[in-house]
Amino acid sequence: MRALTPLEISSGLVLPPPRRVPALPAIPAGLTPRAAFEDAILPMLGRSPLLVSFSGGRDSSAVLATAAYLARREGLPLPVPVTHRFPGANTQETEWQEQVIGHLGLEDWLRIDGAGDLDCVGPVATTVLRRHGLLWPCNAYFHEPIFAAAAGGAVLTGVGGDEAFSPSSWARAFSVLRGKARPGPRNLAHVAFAFSPRFVKRTAIRRWLPEVCPWLRPAARSQIEAFVAGEAASEPLRWRRRYRDLADSGYMEICLDSLGTLAAGHDVALAHPFHDARFLAALAALPRRRRPQSRTEAMRMLVGDLLPEPVLSRSTKARFDDVFWTEHARSLVADWDGEGVDQSIVDVDRLRAEWASPTPEAHTFTLLQSVWLTRARAAGLLPAAAMSSPAAG
Repeated sequence: MRALTPLEISSGLVLPPPRRVPALPAIPAGLTPRAAFEDAILPMLGRSPLLVSFSGGRDSSAVLATAAYLARREGLPLPVPVTHRFPGANTQETEWQEQVIGHLGLEDWLRIDGAGDLDCVGPVATTVLRRHGLLWPCNAYFHEPIFAAAAGGAVLTGVGGDEAFSPSSWARAFSVLRGKARPGPRNLAHVAFAFSPRFVKRTAIRRWLPEVCPWLRPAARSQIEAFVAGEAASEPLRWRRRYRDLADSGYMEICLDSLGTLAAGHDVALAHPFHDARFLAALAALPRRRRPQSRTEAMRMLVGDLLPEPVLSRSTKARFDDVFWTEHARSLVADWDGEGVDQSIVDVDRLRAEWASPTPEAHTFTLLQSVWLTRARAAGLLPAAAMSSPAAG
């Protein structure tokens, strides 16, 4: 597992280097995304227990619905959804969750009371920090109680759904070229920009960026801005290339490695059907007339027969800011004196101001975990592996 660099710890972003994009795996002619999605789930159905990390969002609902459908078709035990519950937190997901569970007719539903425990430096996070040092994303520990509940079995997640079905930045330009949007001046400008050389797009995007990571010193912030602009400018124009890039995404690899590390600690087999290479290859192979033009169209294509329409077309998404920053984080920040951060990269005064705000930027949470690790190391509370890890701050 790759250690985070000081700039990655300070920004809360991972900056994987460019690499050659490999070909997607060969798939049988006519393999549909639905069939490939099912193929990614089927091998897990024989394991017990089989839990589905279920938030009530569209992605985890699609995984749960498909797993339940396949289990019934194959005469196997039904998967068990597992959900974090946060009494008093503003996640607004309970009604969506209950609608999906009721529609699927599932009787077993494991609900974990996470109130206060899933703070970014709370009991669960610090247990993981002691064992592994810093992981990315900073909330990878969110799945630790789920893997513990699935010990010796398997877990399915909805990780990768956002990436697989997010609209292209160049969608408006292609709508104009295909006659689906009027070629007015603004739309023609979108077309011109989409087909501009990469360095032109990179320069323009960087100029348009809002202030990125304001707690960083200017030189470090400049590096982050250059990376963000470069990534945006490099977004592929072509449908098939988009899925090739996604299949070998550097940041997805780091994210899934973190989850795999936590799962291995509980002897849990782990699968992410939305990031399955054959599923991505099946999406890439779709003829133009069958390619979904929106997230809702994509969900209807994939599980339109398994979930109710309000779930397929919902536009909201769960937010957990209240969960990740509670009394544990506020207590640590209250007497923080600048330790645990690289002050050649981080402006301590601006970071202190960020942490004093009612809703601190989530990209600073990795820094707070670094502060916790620094204190734990000084107190001799870390095992040798965590103390020697470059990712530990």
